[in-house]
Amino acid sequence: MLTDLHVHLRPDDPGTDAERYFTAANAERYLAAADQAGIAELGIAEHVYRFTAALDIWRHPLWESSAVDDLDAYADFVRQAGLRLGIEADFVPGREDQIANLLDRLEPDYVIGSVHFLGERAVDQPGFDIWEGSPSPDFVWRRYFETLAEAARSGLFDVLAHPDLVKVWGRARPAPERDRRFFYEPAVEAVAETGVAVEVSTAGLRKPAGELYPSDELAEMLVDAGAVFSLSSDAHRPEEVGYEYSRALEAMAGWGVTEVAVFEHRERCLESLG
Repeated sequence: MLTDLHVHLRPDDPGTDAERYFTAANAERYLAAADQAGIAELGIAEHVYRFTAALDIWRHPLWESSAVDDLDAYADFVRQAGLRLGIEADFVPGREDQIANLLDRLEPDYVIGSVHFLGERAVDQPGFDIWEGSPSPDFVWRRYFETLAEAARSGLFDVLAHPDLVKVWGRARPAPERDRRFFYEPAVEAVAETGVAVEVSTAGLRKPAGELYPSDELAEMLVDAGAVFSLSSDAHRPEEVGYEYSRALEAMAGWGVTEVAVFEHRERCLESLG
């Protein structure tokens, strides 16, 4: 089975509100793209900060400018379109109860947890770039993977999205001095303890990073720790559904991964990958 569970119905650009993209015609474009790519399980996981309900979790400036959509209307639309209902929820330390309340209200099939922000600064948002004024690359990498470990242990999420997102800018940001496996270790330990699934995402191939999330080194550590994996493209347009899956499948075969996680009502099962 092939899956694509981390899919967005609209780009992240301004002016991409629900009424333009949460339509039957747009859903059909995504379903057709999935069918063409041989994807049997397609799920939608919109960014939590696009919904007004997310302001009960956090009032970061990016969230306040983006939170315009109705959470319940989103859930109704995705279910009626015959798609798996997910959400990409940022991990915000100290706001676990508020995140849980929103997820209980949504009743999704799965929750994708992501770490985009470290405090008020972001690893992938130029307007809030953590690299500006940070003490060192090692500081950013250490803090990122420690936060990812905290997200895993929170119990809020079914999947950890793009697990090494901190590398998104590639050579445009300084690399850490220490071996990257040193930074991976806290997150790998947390995945081993909790059993949360880890996303293999082809989105990194569309970014300056130019490689899959996770890297080969991180993937090998996760496999050794007994991790379970999901497979997604992080598409924001129909033509990105199943993006470069041939490369993902080749890499996963090299890692010894033969199964992929699928979800329904937050219950996980494993299907043969292929």
